[in-house]
Amino acid sequence: MIRLGESQKLRVVKSVEFGVYLAEDSQSENRVLLPAKQVPQETELGDEIVVFVYKDSKDRIISTTQKPKLELGQFAPLKVVSVQKIGAFLDWGLEKDLFLPYKEQVGKVHVQDEVLVRLYIDKSKRLCASMKEIYDMLLRNSPYQKGDVVQGRVYEFSDNFGTFVAVDDKYSAMIPHFEDCSFLRVGDNIEARVTSVKPDGKLDLTLREKAYLQMDQDAERVMKIIEEYAGVLPFTDKASPELILRETKMSKNAFKRAVGRLYKERRIEITDKCIRKKLGE
Repeated sequence: MIRLGESQKLRVVKSVEFGVYLAEDSQSENRVLLPAKQVPQETELGDEIVVFVYKDSKDRIISTTQKPKLELGQFAPLKVVSVQKIGAFLDWGLEKDLFLPYKEQVGKVHVQDEVLVRLYIDKSKRLCASMKEIYDMLLRNSPYQKGDVVQGRVYEFSDNFGTFVAVDDKYSAMIPHFEDCSFLRVGDNIEARVTSVKPDGKLDLTLREKAYLQMDQDAERVMKIIEEYAGVLPFTDKASPELILRETKMSKNAFKRAVGRLYKERRIEITDKCIRKKLGE
């Protein structure tokens, strides 16, 4: 059986002017064309050739000796070469670009973006890309440990959980929801630090520095927010984590550390209900 979307070894069963026909064996009626420009030199009837089977621009099943960047059962980062209303087209190393339907996107994509996708066969028996269901395909046996700095690609956002990242484009990782990632887009490459390795092997990441290094930046951020509130922030570090996250894009612990730094520097006053900028600051 000739398998669409996969590399496979097939036998040359017929030679024609425009190429050769390949099949599992000489008796099989299920055949696929390998165009003449793809046929290796000195190929003869009965020879076996490893080819990838896909559909050409006229939706005909065809084979190639080129190896695509993505096959069925795999996922990979592919570059967006064009964007249309119905979807986007990706470069996957073959003459025909791979279609990424709009409904299979988890975020808006732009030309030149590199997005993590998997290959699937749609209801019309066409090979297409999807940005969905990547999570379950990622590996959980990374070599990284707490404190390591890693490179990763953002592939999905979740309001409940956080920002999902594929470290090295293959290992499962996440930046928790309480960390501000509003400036990121799907496809972005980031550098992050591992904060923990879960029992199942998944990584927790942060874009923030270690607490003692991050504190100065956070303190200035809180000071800017206080100024935006005309010098009086209408809540304190005793507010709920949800309120603090919504208003500052910081975790409650990070906010408390920043407020403590500002108080120690005598730049703010703290009351039961608010934080005030000290006069003269």
